[in-house]
Amino acid sequence: MRIGFLGLGQMGAPMAERLLATDIELHVFDPRPEAMAPFVARGATAHASPRAVADQAPIVLACLPSGAASEDAALGPDGVVHGHAIRIHAEMSTIGRRAIEAIAQGLAAHDIALVDAPITGGPPGARAGTLAIMAAGPAAAVAALRPTLDRIGRSVFVLGEIAGQAQVMKLVNNLLVAANIVTAFEAFALGAKAGLDPDTMVELVNAGTGRSFASSEIMPVVLSGRFGFGATIAIMDKDVALGLEEARAQDVPMWAIEQAARVWRFATSQGAGAQDLSELARLMEGWAGTEIRSRPKH
Repeated sequence: MRIGFLGLGQMGAPMAERLLATDIELHVFDPRPEAMAPFVARGATAHASPRAVADQAPIVLACLPSGAASEDAALGPDGVVHGHAIRIHAEMSTIGRRAIEAIAQGLAAHDIALVDAPITGGPPGARAGTLAIMAAGPAAAVAALRPTLDRIGRSVFVLGEIAGQAQVMKLVNNLLVAANIVTAFEAFALGAKAGLDPDTMVELVNAGTGRSFASSEIMPVVLSGRFGFGATIAIMDKDVALGLEEARAQDVPMWAIEQAARVWRFATSQGAGAQDLSELARLMEGWAGTEIRSRPKH
């Protein structure tokens, strides 16, 4: 089975690694040769463009950092649309409904099916193979892609046959995560400033009604001082902006989430975009005049 993968970044690389198998001939592209080198060492074939990958693989998956990058990889001069082998293109990036609809329309003109297939679970989930994958597109294409998706994630949720439905679902998810992170950091900063032990706070919240992905998976990273969850502030800022764009298109008020969005936008505007999203806690700590870290046990 010949499969192509475009984008070997923080999310793409661990997903593509799960396709390194004896029954798969993996073809990869990333603009950084150093990102492709480990895959070549393990038997994959590196290519100079998305088009070259699509010349070899009937199924091509993409995990890219922006809508512009995804559109160029799909429809640009060296895009998969010009490939001779490709029949199904799975867009696993978070790029919003409008971008995915444009890609689907462009590919359909060349008889290439687009499956809208964003993922959630973060880099840890990608490495562990526990991602939840959303899928929307023609039923036959989703069915043909399903065995590949099952290798990458733990759960696949089919959301319909219209490209864009999975993107909206992913934005719903990420708006919740973005707001939860901001409110968790603010609340734990309050407790730390009042003298509560941060480890005890996190343990109690995770045993009670305040529990969220932010408290269970991201706060331990903050407590440790490692600040290495995997995704960046800029990526979350981008996803929140896409979510608010969709909300405006659907005429849905976002009073609370807009406040959280301002925090992500501020952090990015202050030059923190390339930092790990857990680093946002430092911003809250600075405002509160405290620190949310594990304390030495006596």
